[in-house]
Amino acid sequence: MVIEQIKMPQLGESVTEGTISKWLVSVGDKVNKYDPLAEVMTDKVNAEVPSSFTGTIKELVAEDGDTLAVGEIICTIEIEGSNAEEVSVSEQKAEVSETVAVTQQKDQGNKARYSPAVLKISQENGIDLTQVTGTGASGRITRKDLLKLIESGNIPTAGVKAGAPKQAEEAQAATVQERVPSVLTQPAAAPKQPVPAPSIPVAAGDIEIPVTGIRKAIAANMLRSKHEAPHAWTMIEVDATNLVEYRNSLKDEFKKKEGFNLTFFAFFVKAVAQALKEYPQINSMWAGDKIIQKKDINISIAVATDDALYVPVIKHADEKTIKGIAREISELASKVRNGKLRSEDMQGGTFTVNNTGSFGSVQSAGIINYPQAAILQVESIVKRPVVMNNGMIAVRDMVNLCMSLDHRVLDGLVCGRFMQRVKEILENTSKSTTSIY
Repeated sequence: MVIEQIKMPQLGESVTEGTISKWLVSVGDKVNKYDPLAEVMTDKVNAEVPSSFTGTIKELVAEDGDTLAVGEIICTIEIEGSNAEEVSVSEQKAEVSETVAVTQQKDQGNKARYSPAVLKISQENGIDLTQVTGTGASGRITRKDLLKLIESGNIPTAGVKAGAPKQAEEAQAATVQERVPSVLTQPAAAPKQPVPAPSIPVAAGDIEIPVTGIRKAIAANMLRSKHEAPHAWTMIEVDATNLVEYRNSLKDEFKKKEGFNLTFFAFFVKAVAQALKEYPQINSMWAGDKIIQKKDINISIAVATDDALYVPVIKHADEKTIKGIAREISELASKVRNGKLRSEDMQGGTFTVNNTGSFGSVQSAGIINYPQAAILQVESIVKRPVVMNNGMIAVRDMVNLCMSLDHRVLDGLVCGRFMQRVKEILENTSKSTTSIY
């Protein structure tokens, strides 16, 4: 018998950690290769972790709700059908210790690649990461390593090693005072403490709803976007009368022929993709000291469930027909609602279009899907009296398009031109000008 390890997989191109939302096995269970072991949640997707071996669950290293870095061990499996003798645990530990000692010196580059969660905790608590020994893959520092340090109260700060004797600290302070004039000597600033959760009084009849992992991930992403990206907002009004008539004339026959719905949303996504090709500045991302203008036009679409929000991606939307976009919208929405969305379905988005009109909304301000530069809200199509060019009043199908933009990347001029182009495309959509195939 041989003990094998199952590690936290990387479920996305920028994913650095995952949370065990639910174990699907227990210690002692028999599993086959590719059987699902656990449900794992990241800030991008929910997925099942399959077994890489056939055997018996030996140990569940992590518990439900634990967050682990990519590469950390989540469980161990005792392999069946192997003629190899069981490896001594003490020998394994000795080998691992020796390997880690060498690897930590050779892989300082790996150790210095800290996850966003690790950086946030270290900054909030004044932790000097160069003095922390990580327990993750290749000596990588994990979120759990920092939480253990904070709980112990033994926090290493810049210039002071964790656990250093008090006499050493006093000697160091005395030396500093000798070298620095007393007028400049100030007490060290206390490490910034984590913001405590608000204390909300609970009255009789109130219901406490635990925050799920996916809700925490949504909250973290929304907070990051609002804190880092200075949001600006703009809206334009579109006369969609011709589009409504065209789509309504096709929808029944289309459904019978193709087997899925021809929605208004497909026309809007196609118009946005076409306008993005003409105004590529909108299809950009902020990257600190530079702005990345993306070549591919990959449209993220927001799909809600009862308790979560997912943003799958229609890749190369500018190259697809309205029929092709309608098919992808139907398939991606079905995957979300049936829990079959894969991590690759969520990757690569460059601009987000949100169908808020499906809920009857007529005006809204979306939060940008970080690190994209903008999000467009398609509101409800409503009939309104409109003054026409000839001075007559007519009842028209009108829709508001609302765009939130990252003002670090985009300015009002280019966004105004982009919105005008989307409006022009939609208002000129008709049987004579637009093919769905």
